[in-house]
Order: sequence, then C-alpha cells, then structure tokens
Amino acid sequence: MSKQFSTLMLAEPIQRAIADMGYQEMTPIQEQAIPVVLAGQDVMGAAQTGTGKTAAFSLPLLQRMLKHENSSASPARHPVRALVLLPTRELADQVADQVAQFAKHTKLRSAVVFGGMDMKPQVAELKSGVEVLVATPGRLLDHLEAKSVSLAQVEYVVLDEADRMLDIGFLPDLQRILSHLPAKRTTLLFSATFSPEIKRLAESYLQNPVLIEVARPNATNASIEQQFFRVGEDDKRRALLQLFNTHGRKQAFVFVNSRLGCSRLARSLERDGVRTAALHGDKSQDERLKALDAFKAGEVDLLICTDVAARGLDIKDVPAVVNFDVPFHAEDYVHRIGRTGRGGASGLAFTLVTGAEDRQLAEIGKLIGKKITAETLQLQGASGREAREDRKERSDRVERGSDRRESRDGRGDSRERRESNRDRGFAERDRRESTDRSLSYRRASHAPKDPLFDAPYVPSTSDATASWEVTAKPVAAQSAHRRSGNIKPKAKIAALLRAAD
Repeated sequence: MSKQFSTLMLAEPIQRAIADMGYQEMTPIQEQAIPVVLAGQDVMGAAQTGTGKTAAFSLPLLQRMLKHENSSASPARHPVRALVLLPTRELADQVADQVAQFAKHTKLRSAVVFGGMDMKPQVAELKSGVEVLVATPGRLLDHLEAKSVSLAQVEYVVLDEADRMLDIGFLPDLQRILSHLPAKRTTLLFSATFSPEIKRLAESYLQNPVLIEVARPNATNASIEQQFFRVGEDDKRRALLQLFNTHGRKQAFVFVNSRLGCSRLARSLERDGVRTAALHGDKSQDERLKALDAFKAGEVDLLICTDVAARGLDIKDVPAVVNFDVPFHAEDYVHRIGRTGRGGASGLAFTLVTGAEDRQLAEIGKLIGKKITAETLQLQGASGREAREDRKERSDRVERGSDRRESRDGRGDSRERRESNRDRGFAERDRRESTDRSLSYRRASHAPKDPLFDAPYVPSTSDATASWEVTAKPVAAQSAHRRSGNIKPKAKIAALLRAAD
C-alpha cells in the first residue's frame, strides 16, 4: 500500500500546498526518491513517464531550501539555488507551474526561461532574484552569455528527461552549463530510459548516486493497452479516422515522424470535419502553447504532433495515443504512449504499421521485452489507392463523354470549321509578314544617308607615291657609326672638374 504524503517530514507550507493540489498517496518513485533527496544524496532515477517525477524532486528541494527563504526585496538575497534543466519548452513551462504551486505558501521564488520568447521579461525577472530556475539549455546559455543570471550559488541540479536532451544534441550545452556550477552540489538525474550515454553522463557528473528503479528500465506502463494494426501506406488516414470514430471520437495524441507530415495530416483531417491542431518544432512558442491550451480545454479532439510533445507533457485524462508513424527510435515509443494512462489511469495506444516499418517494430519489441504481432485492420469502404483509382476513372469517363458530345454535336460542320481555322491562320500569317515588311521599310527610309558610302568607287589617276610607301630619311651620322633614329642621344651634363690638358 502506498504511503501518504502526510508521513513525510515536510514543512507545513509545503504540506498545505500538497493538500491544495489534491495529492494524498505517493507514487513509487516519490516514495523512494524523496527521502534520498532529503538526505542530500545524488540520485539516478529510472521511472516511466506519468509517475510523478516532478514532485519527487521538487518537494525535497523546496524543503531543503526553506532555510534560505526571506522576504527581502534585494535580489542579492534571492540567488539561484536550484536549477532544473529540461529538453522542451512545453515541459519546462509545465514543471515551472508545478514548482510554483508547491512553493506558493512559502517565500521562495521561481522562474522559467526557454526559447521562442522575448528575453527582456525573462531578464527582468531573473535580475529581481529567484531561488528555483527552470530552463531549457539553449536559452539558459543565452542568459549566461548576457550575464543576466549567475549560477555561482547553485546547490541542487536536476536533469529531467536526460535521455531526450542527449538525443536532440544538448550534451555540449549541458557540459558548458555544468562548468558554471560549483563543484559541491547535489545532482539528480531522472529518465524513463537508461542508455549507455546516460550512464556515462551519470559517471561524469554524479557522485556516488543512489540508483532508484521503480520499474524495469525501458518498460511500458502496465495500465496502457497496446494494439498494433497493419495497414497500407495509403490507408493510414482512413484507419486513423475509423479508430477515432469507433472509440467514440475521444481525444488523443497522434504522433508522426516529420514536421511536414504533421502539418499535412492536420489539414487533411480538418477537411474531414475533425477538430485538430498541429504541434511541432516549426511552430512559434505562442502557437504551441495555444494548441496545448485548446487541447486541454477540449476544443481540439486530435493533437497532431511530432516527438516534441512525447516527453513529460502531463495532460490528465487523455484516453488514447495513436502512432500514425512508427518512431525511428524505439525509446521514443515508450515516451509517446506515456502521454496516456497517467497517474494510474488506464489508456489505449494504437500503432499503425506498414511493411516498410517492420524493422522499427522489431526494435520496439526488443526494447520493451515483448513479442509484437500486428493484426490486420479491416477498413470500411474502398482503400485509399482504390478510391484514387475510382476518382481517376470517373474523371476519365466524364472527359471521354464530353469529347463524344462535342464530336456528335459538331460532326456535320467539322470540315467547315477546319477550313475556317485554316483561313484564319493564313490571314494571320499574311498580316504578320505585312507588318514586318512595313516596319523594315520604315526603319530603312528613316536611316541617315552618307554620300561617301553611296558613291561608286573611282580609281586614283595621280602618280604620287603613297604615304606608307615613302622610306624614312637616313639619320645624319654623328659619329663613326650609324645610330638608329629611335635611340635618343645622351643628355649633355656639365663637368664639375675639367681634366688637365
């Protein structure tokens, strides 16, 4: 049986915030991690998404920082003491919101910084002083370079969804950020999967960490029912609509592998009358937040997204997840289906598989330790390829019928039309030739006349020698030898000293 939050040695303001949020029983990761973090030890935690990792590190950190809380207005009294790094903007915003709720009855300040937003409001908030800073690596480096934040007094560092940060190339950024931190600190690393890269990262930056595994690494949530359907590449959209209608048009995440595919699928489903929104990396931060808010408010049925939404987004009561494309990396499958079945609730995970995706499917089965068999989904109506062929055939029939009608209606006077067209063509050609001749005549008549050019050739009767045949006169001899006329004589220079005779 799970323990109650009331059994923890947490301060009254934090306990009151927990009660306000409706939390009573701890999840396994919270039950094991909170006492270890309260003791000041490094943690390497492996837990599935949706198991309460945010509270597992937020509550003990706030408890340990209560000794620093104060009501001073001076920013110097509120330095950054806890740093939480996350891979995506949405996840950073979500974690910051939860931290603020846990700390709302204390005097500890928190802030969040991520890209896609203006830096000026963030700089103003940072310079006013915050104890807990939630950030994405890229934007935090921007603030470090601008010297708008100092990490010299950080006591606690949390690397949440660390494997995702490594997957998207944040390792150099993490190394630069960690180089700004004091050597003496408490480091917490949480991830749903443990890859060799994660283990190397832990060995480099964690000191004697306590390994906490509430489930087998890379395992999926047992409360999620997973189904795999084999369909043709052209039938995926129809299969998605059929699953959506069969299960009562409930809300669902739909994951695709590319940004372009995400936008195209969203537009196609909108034409079919489904309320959709697209969420991918090319969207601005404002557009992404609006799409999430609309999905949370029930204004959107299907949220079409790339793996930018596969990590950590905590939206309660999402009944289903659909993998429209099988993920390229098997670890992403675990994170994708973790968007449903959160907090112990049940969920459905559908995956549409084509023949070209069998290799990726085998890798997923190897990762989660299950033999996966994809069943054939019986689609209602014609397939996508057959529908296109039917539309093309109908179009061809309509075009052939139109040609026959034109031929039947104009059969009697077809010869007259051909002759008329030929006569019009000849007339048009004659008109162009006449125009060209008139233009050339007009250009020739207006050209200036040259009498010398128009005069005939007349041979000369003079016996005079041509100028180019005249030989040059010999240069007078100035010395015993002849000098070329092209050589200049030496200049005469007055002698300073005259030699004696």
